[in-house]
Amino acid sequence: MAHPTYRRVHLIAVGGSIMHNLALALHQQGVHVTGSDDEIFDPARTRLQQAGLLPAEMGWNAERITPDLDAVIVGMHARPDNPELHRAQELGLRIFSFPEFIHEASKDKQRIVIGGSHGKTSITSLILHVLRHHGRRFDYAVGAQLEGFDLMVQLSDDAPIIVIEGDEYLSSPVDRRPKFHLYQHHIGVISGISWDHINVFPTEEIYREQFAIFARMTPKAGVLIFDQDDEQAQLVSVPSNPDVKYVGYGPHENIIKNGQTFLITKKDELVPIQVFGEHNLRNISAAREVCKQLGIKGKDFYEAIASFRGAARRLELVKQGTSSVVYKDFAHAPSKLKATSAALKRQFPERKLVACLELHTFSSLNPAFLPQYEGTFDAPDVAVVYFNPQVLAHKRLPPLSEVQVAEAFHRPDLRVFTDSRQLAEFLQQQDWHNANLLMMTSGTFDGLDLAQLAGQVTGN
Repeated sequence: MAHPTYRRVHLIAVGGSIMHNLALALHQQGVHVTGSDDEIFDPARTRLQQAGLLPAEMGWNAERITPDLDAVIVGMHARPDNPELHRAQELGLRIFSFPEFIHEASKDKQRIVIGGSHGKTSITSLILHVLRHHGRRFDYAVGAQLEGFDLMVQLSDDAPIIVIEGDEYLSSPVDRRPKFHLYQHHIGVISGISWDHINVFPTEEIYREQFAIFARMTPKAGVLIFDQDDEQAQLVSVPSNPDVKYVGYGPHENIIKNGQTFLITKKDELVPIQVFGEHNLRNISAAREVCKQLGIKGKDFYEAIASFRGAARRLELVKQGTSSVVYKDFAHAPSKLKATSAALKRQFPERKLVACLELHTFSSLNPAFLPQYEGTFDAPDVAVVYFNPQVLAHKRLPPLSEVQVAEAFHRPDLRVFTDSRQLAEFLQQQDWHNANLLMMTSGTFDGLDLAQLAGQVTGN
């Protein structure tokens, strides 16, 4: 680590997706790591257990917080009245949120922060893939498990740069600032802005302002890279500081042949890629601009990008048959839903597209936010929405009716299900000859066996 003074660290809410990866990364660096949580699920549970970091018992215990701790890192899953957090405050210990600690550990590095409502994970993944392909030294913090990377976080002594996925959500239960404000970027990216997290940012204006703050934080001699075709991103990225370099980008020039996308280089060379869709072509352009700032030449970028297979759950291929394919995607916000479903339809225009969306997040299940979905689910030939009323109750949201959901999407033939078994039966009854299936969710469709369903769809 860049700051060896932190040798005894305790993580409150260690079972979180990014928090347990931080625990493992610190452990690998020789830091004495302890942690706590009220519940830990796989894969975090198994990974922590294998490293000897799984708490002996679940729950919070103030006695775990001792004066010899160099730092306490608190995750979003903890509450403000957490007894361990209170004990750390009483002892006057150094208390960090996840983004604060990442900044502390990378003070001596060039920080590249990828922000935006959509595309953050994919752009970060693309950059890391190119850097690794060419043997560059780098640290990183990303919100999804990436192919070829053991952890989602790496902190080292010698890497000159760190690439960070800059989430706009809150930093910790006691720090209401968006995460990406705390990294203090040298190179920043805004991939696009589409209102989300209505529980934290109740209006579009408040949400957009978080990105405007991020843009204004770009330092002297820093670089701000933004999607020049996204109206909201343009609005917050208007060049206002003569000491900052502003770089706009659009979708990479391309051509599709027989279901295969090729990038067209400035020398009119065709580079086959393993991802597709306009949103991915924009992500590639963003990654290209970042890599250019890091000294990666064009030919070297394209050499690396040809072997990029995408980030997990971002238009991820589940199974392929002779006349059908099944993809899954993390899409849940309106902009992501529209981009992902349109991408798959454009890639296979001659095939019927059946697309299913699970409303699972706080925003997507909120009646006040539902109208944002109007017109976003028009690309599929068969459009299906699923939600579980019990999730609404768990999130303390008002009940939703199937009629409300159907009216919000403004698509008369939309099918709405609230029972995952009925959803599975409906999909099994479809004619899958010359047809593709797209499943979009940040959840699991309540345990629906996607592998089994994909086998039935593709016939293998």
